[in-house]
Amino acid sequence: MDRRIVGLAASLIACLAPVLEPALRAQQAKTKEAPAQEAQAKEKPKSVGAFGEATRGDVPDGTREVLGPDADRSIQNGLAWLAKSQNADGSFGSGTYRGNIAVTSLSGLAFMAAGSSPGRGPYGAQIDKALVYVMDNTSPSGFISVAGASTHGPMYSHGFGTLFLAEAYGMTHRAEVREKLQKAVHLIIDTQNDEGGWRYQPIRRDADLSVTICEINALRAARNAGLYIPKQTVEACIHYVKQSQNPDGGFRYMLQGGTSAFPRSAAGVVALQSAGEYDNKEVKDGVAYLKGYMREIKLGNRYSHYFYGHYYAAQAMWIRGGDDWNDWFPAIRNELVRRQSAAGYWTDSICSEYGTAMALIILQMPNNFLPIFQR
Repeated sequence: MDRRIVGLAASLIACLAPVLEPALRAQQAKTKEAPAQEAQAKEKPKSVGAFGEATRGDVPDGTREVLGPDADRSIQNGLAWLAKSQNADGSFGSGTYRGNIAVTSLSGLAFMAAGSSPGRGPYGAQIDKALVYVMDNTSPSGFISVAGASTHGPMYSHGFGTLFLAEAYGMTHRAEVREKLQKAVHLIIDTQNDEGGWRYQPIRRDADLSVTICEINALRAARNAGLYIPKQTVEACIHYVKQSQNPDGGFRYMLQGGTSAFPRSAAGVVALQSAGEYDNKEVKDGVAYLKGYMREIKLGNRYSHYFYGHYYAAQAMWIRGGDDWNDWFPAIRNELVRRQSAAGYWTDSICSEYGTAMALIILQMPNNFLPIFQR
């Protein structure tokens, strides 16, 4: 080789050495750290309060296949019907529930559970329109509500609206979504009552378990998206939910007393899981109570707050995993497929958009697309 070329190469290496050596050392350091980081990532998160790390891990083999062709067809028909039912202003809901924030937010989440996100995917346009509607109805105080719209209580809608904003922000990181979300979260934190829960109105007066789960689930989603949630807010909520549990493992509606029921008991279990409690006695007893309703599902029994109850029961079992999930999901999957109308919707006393959104979220849980449900 020409000596001039060799000399030129040596000079070039000498010039680049100060630049290359730090990069090389950094790469060597990363290589050494990688095994330790991988080992740490494989460790199972411990069950701790105050929003302990969310349950994470690989989805079990065969989870996606558990849907089957009938359920998959049911989902596609349901999504198509729901997309066509969107109102011109971006909202969802019909009858007295037209434009309802909770129905609109749940519909948006149903499309997200299929893999779309705001502005992206087959249903990205529908999600985007719903998102704009929710943001347009978020007041400067952070309260998400539509004047004159029918609700079971404004804080129900606010909780589901905040959950929708949190999931949308986590997928897009849009500044305008974060601004609305931050205000909505602050309102939830500021209206928690002395017992540790929330109720129908954004005031610190009393509390019930049903509204409380809406708010803590929303706070969990916001925290997952990177927002700060005070430790004392979460711990007060855990205390409230645990006090709401009856000796049979189910949950009562308010602390003052009452019997257990399936819908609120499913909500109670998810409230604890959302707050970072996964393996304690209260969760285990609550799951055991819910499993007592397996026969009811297989018999096709319908009861008050049907979709609400199964929305939370599916979450509880999905987060629980293992045999609890593997036994539960096929039963509710078959029941929902059977209940679907030929047109693609599911009926409910609130409105068909609500029933359809809830059914779709339940059926698409194995997709593992929504961060709030991810394992």
